[in-house]
Amino acid sequence: MAQRKRRLVSNELTEAALRLLALKGFDVVTIDEIATTAGVSKRTFFRYFASKEDVVVQFLADMGAGIAAELAARPPGERPSVALWHAVSVPLGACGDHPDRALPVVRLILRTPALRARFLERQAEWRDGLAAELARRLDLDAGADLYPRLAAGMALTAFDTALHRWSGGDGESRQDPAAVAERAFAMMAPALDVRTN
Repeated sequence: MAQRKRRLVSNELTEAALRLLALKGFDVVTIDEIATTAGVSKRTFFRYFASKEDVVVQFLADMGAGIAAELAARPPGERPSVALWHAVSVPLGACGDHPDRALPVVRLILRTPALRARFLERQAEWRDGLAAELARRLDLDAGADLYPRLAAGMALTAFDTALHRWSGGDGESRQDPAAVAERAFAMMAPALDVRTN
């Protein structure tokens, strides 16, 4: 019960922070504003996060964990290009399905240098997790074989490209992020599936 309550408060703080940061800008929003919007004290905020930057970092960590979980849940023997596409398509699909909520947050992360740097740091961690899962799925040595790390890097490059294309467009010119990634995976499939040919 306590764990559930803790998760609910953390989610409230994250939602309030991301909404305010995306609306007003990273440098303008204060921790007091975030706490007030979430209906908690500043002290409560600091029980969950060390800074407003940490809110975004936790959001990114959750996204990376979701991608890894999706890959692990894919059927055994599925081609790597298909498994990786499905793994990254879940968060991209969520972005495309909820653009009013997701687009400002993605733009905030990609356009704020400090947050962009943290996003890239997190992607490096995601790559390690995806590489380990690919190695497990294909019975490879993640440390000795080049394939898992290269394939994970390719998948995350497609993910990153899709977010950039989506967040850079306006109105009719905005491309669906999952569709961009699908095109990227179609191009990369021969290289990604070389291990299974």
